[in-house]
Amino acid sequence: METINHTHAQTHTHSHVNYHPPNYKKSGWFNNILNPLRKVVDGFEVKNYRLAHLICQVIPCCCPFERTINLFGRTVDIPPLCKLNPLYDEFVGMRFRALSYLTDECGEDVTKYIC
Repeated sequence: METINHTHAQTHTHSHVNYHPPNYKKSGWFNNILNPLRKVVDGFEVKNYRLAHLICQVIPCCCPFERTINLFGRTVDIPPLCKLNPLYDEFVGMRFRALSYLTDECGEDVTKYIC
């Protein structure tokens, strides 16, 4: 067991134990065009108090477009349209990093930003 942990420690290159690198190997030419932008957004480090607040205010915690509408006695469900955004996962990750910065580094209560 000790050799497994020792081997893992040598191959581990990121500072956080539970870090899982993003999957940039999505198929299709459109995704290939967006990969450099994905890397920029995913690699963006939040190191500013005001910027962290701005990110948390601008990027919603849940999709604002998801709705259930009653029309003429029938229920129509509108799915979350945010998933159509090809950079959705990267923006959610950036929002999470901003929340983590505000909590860990600034010691602020972020419950107002959580749905």
